[in-house]
Amino acid sequence: MTPGSRAKAAGKPSTRRLKALVTDVDGTLTDARRRLDPGAVVAIRKLTARGWPVVLATGNVLPIALALHRSLGLKGPIVAENGGLVYEELAHGEKVTALADRDLALRAFRRARRAGLELSPLFTDRWRETEVAVEPTVSVRRIRAAVGDLPVSVESTGYAIHFMEKGAGKLPALARVLRPLGLTLADCMVAGDGDNDVEMLRASGWGVSFASASPAARRAAEFVSRRGFAAGFVEALMLLGVLDPPESPGDPAC
Repeated sequence: MTPGSRAKAAGKPSTRRLKALVTDVDGTLTDARRRLDPGAVVAIRKLTARGWPVVLATGNVLPIALALHRSLGLKGPIVAENGGLVYEELAHGEKVTALADRDLALRAFRRARRAGLELSPLFTDRWRETEVAVEPTVSVRRIRAAVGDLPVSVESTGYAIHFMEKGAGKLPALARVLRPLGLTLADCMVAGDGDNDVEMLRASGWGVSFASASPAARRAAEFVSRRGFAAGFVEALMLLGVLDPPESPGDPAC
């Protein structure tokens, strides 16, 4: 099924049952070169002005996610490192909680290297607290075979390959941070483009992915945009009826 026909079949959900947005960052709020899209920024600011909580759920490290969160003027939680780390703004201050064991991820990474796989950690891996992320130069299938029976999941985001303790991920992390807001994923529009977004897309009130997304993410979404990257994100919000045409359109889909 093509992205366009998928979008037509999905139709528009009722905004009455959606109360919040959960969104990935890279490939979702950015263009093909990972540049933050002005149209996506305008869209998020309009959503927050309508009273919608906006939660970033990213595979990126917390320092980068927190900088973006503050630049966008967001309040509330962040899910970073694919759900391994969560940030919460509480009445008495800010709190960061680790939800995965990096030692397990490191064991898996070292085992894969001993098996002869040439794996290069990302530059940002120096700031990771709960997982290991490497350049996508070796297939996920080969890495999983090398990791063997260790309780570690290996997933691709399209931009990197991540090693993380099994059972951790964006889905359980989101359940944790949405609960104090009186929300579940069923109350949320969820936008994502990678294999690591599949579980949260499936559990969402309305799952959105893009023409540029991975096949697994497109299959998991209820709506797949005709346009790619952040242009598809804006397209979905316009279909939902919570957003007028953006004031500052981003780059064309690539």
